[in-house]
Amino acid sequence: MLDFLSDSQSVALVGACGGILLGLSARLGHFCTLGAIEDLLYGGSTLRMRMWFLAIGVAVIGSFSLIGLGLLDETQSFYLSIRWMPAASVLGGLMFGYGMALSGNCGYGALARLGGGDLRSFVIVLVMGISTYVTLSGPLAPLRNALFFQDLVTTDLPPGLVHYIAFFTGLPLAWLGIATGLAIVATALASSEMRQDRQAVFWSTVVGLAIVSGWGGSYYIFQTGFDALPVVSHSFSAPMGETILWTMTGSLRPVSFALGSVTGVLIGAFVGSTIKGHFRWEACEDPRELRRQIIGAAIMGVGAVLAMGCTIGQGLSAFSVLAISAPVTFLSIFIGAAIGLRQLIEGFRPAE
Repeated sequence: MLDFLSDSQSVALVGACGGILLGLSARLGHFCTLGAIEDLLYGGSTLRMRMWFLAIGVAVIGSFSLIGLGLLDETQSFYLSIRWMPAASVLGGLMFGYGMALSGNCGYGALARLGGGDLRSFVIVLVMGISTYVTLSGPLAPLRNALFFQDLVTTDLPPGLVHYIAFFTGLPLAWLGIATGLAIVATALASSEMRQDRQAVFWSTVVGLAIVSGWGGSYYIFQTGFDALPVVSHSFSAPMGETILWTMTGSLRPVSFALGSVTGVLIGAFVGSTIKGHFRWEACEDPRELRRQIIGAAIMGVGAVLAMGCTIGQGLSAFSVLAISAPVTFLSIFIGAAIGLRQLIEGFRPAE
């Protein structure tokens, strides 16, 4: 990509640039999964949920435009090269959503808040990152493999929504994907409130383009580099664990897209909170709240591994290539979060 950078450094730079955009979107555009669900269920507002759909639509249009131009082979992505397991998507999504409600953030949201000085989110990031690796390659890995072994796709037909449609109808894949993206965008903009909120439209578009930049940049390096690095876009479950490992053993492992992405979100969130004048150090004063957040983060880590992604990984990156797992996992996360929020409202009280 750049002559003075290695392939690993180049892909980390791609991740960092997209991560900065995501961090800015969280702090300046209030782009947040749990916040969108709370607003929809308890705030009487669909605005932030429509922001999510607009970001998805933009990401789908951008990703399939790259595919149509030959600038992305989507079948190289994790989401379309691994056999889809419906039970894993549902169970993992429910666990992730429930844990997200308990902890008050998803992984992306925790990073964005940490960038704004919230030390409670530092605990969530650490616990979720460790929990992810405990399930991915640690003590729980044998059990996960026994129940939900992640097999590679062995057919020419990847587990993608429009891939099936293209296969059975003979219609062009890229145009089917772009048409689907346009339909999602139209649905998001059907509300006059959404159309009139230029900031919401702008930051939703930025989020979608950040996902596209990950695919385009990592695929370019995959094609032109020498290290055969994976084709990826943003996700914040395993990458947090990978970042923790890198901080401890950086001299033994190269930098990666995941490290760049996580670091970029922290930088973008710090800049965004500083611009808004919202940066301040915060700590948890209620031990019961901290306990709840730790439990929630641990559940999120396990759920993310089972579902093969988090709110960003499945809700945006997998959705952008229209993987079958994406809508199933996203709906499961929504239901799990709704259950968790309901339990919080009825059962948990702050310390007196």
